[in-house]
Amino acid sequence: MLIFAAIVGAAFLVLRPTTLRIAVGPSGSDDQKLIQALAQSFALEGSPVRLSVITTAGPVDSAALLGTRKTDLAVVRGDEEMPDGTESVAILRKNVVVLWSAPGLSRKTSRKEAKPKIKGIDDLAGHRVGVVGRTEVNATLLRVILKESGVSPDKVEISLFGTNQIGEMLRDPTIDAFMTVGPLDSKITSDAIISTARVRGEPTFLPIDVSETIASKHPLYESEEIPGSSFTSSPARPDDTIETVGVNHLIVAPKSLSDNAAGAFIRQLFAVRTSLAREMPNAAKIEKPDTDKDAALPAHPGAAAYIDGTERTFMDKYSDYIWGVVLLLSVVGSGSAGLRHYMKRDERKLNTLHREKLLATIALVRKIDSVDELDALQCEADDILRETLDCYEDGAIDEADLSAFGLVLEQFHHAVVDRRAAIGETASSLPRVRAG
Repeated sequence: MLIFAAIVGAAFLVLRPTTLRIAVGPSGSDDQKLIQALAQSFALEGSPVRLSVITTAGPVDSAALLGTRKTDLAVVRGDEEMPDGTESVAILRKNVVVLWSAPGLSRKTSRKEAKPKIKGIDDLAGHRVGVVGRTEVNATLLRVILKESGVSPDKVEISLFGTNQIGEMLRDPTIDAFMTVGPLDSKITSDAIISTARVRGEPTFLPIDVSETIASKHPLYESEEIPGSSFTSSPARPDDTIETVGVNHLIVAPKSLSDNAAGAFIRQLFAVRTSLAREMPNAAKIEKPDTDKDAALPAHPGAAAYIDGTERTFMDKYSDYIWGVVLLLSVVGSGSAGLRHYMKRDERKLNTLHREKLLATIALVRKIDSVDELDALQCEADDILRETLDCYEDGAIDEADLSAFGLVLEQFHHAVVDRRAAIGETASSLPRVRAG
C-alpha cells in the first residue's frame, strides 16, 4: 500500500498541469484579448500547461514584471529594454512603421488641392512629427530611422500622442508628418490615415529606403514592405508597395524557465493556433521565433528544441539515470546478498555438521538392537530437520542444500524402518518363557 501510494503521488506530481504566469497589457487591447483566449483554450483542451494572465499597463510594465520574476512569460515589443537573460518563445505578431505626411490646415486652399510640405524623410528636418502611442520606444525607433536616412534627429521634433488623441494630433497645425507602429491590419493605423484624409487632405506615404541598412545595423529591426491598398482600397492607400521597418511583438521568458515548461507551452500554443484563429484572426499571426544562435534575441532552448525537432523524449532525458539506478540496485542487491551470506556462515556450517551427523547415524542405525534407541535417534533427526528448515527460511541455505539434506533424511528413515523390521523379526524368533 505504501508503494502504491508513492506511485500515485509521484504520478500526480508529474502529470499535474504546469501553470505559467503571463503578463500582457494594456487591459482591453488585442494582445490581452488574445492571451486570455489562449488561456481559456488551454484549459478547455486539458493541456499540460495552463496560463494565469496578469494584466499590466503595457509591454514596458510586462517586461518589468519579468525582471522581478513575478511572471514566467511576458508579451513585449522586441526593441524595448528587457531584463538580462530574456529569451523569445514565440512571435505574437509583426509590427510595421507607417510614416505619412499631409497638407497643412490652410483655409485658403481646399483639402483636395492642398499639397503636403513633406514628400520624403529627407524633408522632415525642421518639422514636427506626431507619433501615435506614448511608449518611448516609438520615439527611439523614429530617431534610428532619421539617423540612418541622413537626417539629424535633433532637427526633428517628436511628439507622442495616445491612441485616443489622434483627432487632436491631426488638428494640430504645427504637425506635418505622422507615424504609427502596429500590424498591417491595425485599425488604429487605418483610422488615423482615413481621418488624415478627411481633416487635412490626401496623405503622402514616406518610404524608408534604408530599411535593409537599419536591419543590418540594428538586428532587432527587420526590413519589411507595405503592399498597396493595405489601409484602404478606394482610393488605394498606399497606391504602391513601399519599404518600411518592422519590429516583432514577442512572447518572452527568462532563461531560468525550465526547458520542459517552455517546450510544453509552445507545443500547446501551435496546437490550438489554427482552431483559435477561427474566432480570433490575430491568432493566425503567431509565428515561431528565430532559432539561430546569432539572433538578436535568442530563442529559449525549450522552444528551440520543439521548433528544430530536437526535443528529447522521456527515455532520452532520463535513460542514464534509469540505468544508473538499475546498476546501483544491482550492486546494492549483490552486496546485500553477499553480506547476508557472510552473516549466515555459522548457520550454514551447523547445517553441514547436522547433515554429516545424520549421514553417520545411518550406519549406526544398522547396529542398534533397541527400539528405544531408534526412537531417540528419530527424535534427534526431527530436531535436526526443524533447525534445517529454519536455516532455509532465514536464507542461510538454498534449495540445493535443502534437497541434499532431504536425500540424507530419506535414507535415514529407510534405515530406521529396515532396522525396526529386523528387530521385530529377531524378537518373534526367540522362545517364549512360560511363567511357573
